[in-house]
Amino acid sequence: MARAARAAQGRQLEHPGTDQIRLEDVLSALSDPIRLRIVHDLSQGHDDMACIAFELPVSKSTSTHHFRVLRESGVIRQHYEGTSRMSRLRTDDLEERFPGLLSAVLLARSMDATVPGRTV
Repeated sequence: MARAARAAQGRQLEHPGTDQIRLEDVLSALSDPIRLRIVHDLSQGHDDMACIAFELPVSKSTSTHHFRVLRESGVIRQHYEGTSRMSRLRTDDLEERFPGLLSAVLLARSMDATVPGRTV
């Protein structure tokens, strides 16, 4: 590929196609409280959010790991805007693949938030 074509294309990140998203990968990704928090934050009406916009109680390298797990499982899509890595929830793809799963997980998370002593 010519250098100009690679430069115009920018840095690309690997994502599974909709038909390649596996239920066990999605459930595993969503089983972690930090990743579930990221998904919840993305579900609150944000189209794209920079990774640095999330206030996570973990180091930058651990945060990067959580975003990678979500991306590789098919839960989020990421792309670069300048030097920022932007994240977007793959709501339509997940709904097509596993109808009702994401909304059920987010509803369960919000119900956990109302239980005294639970932190989410």
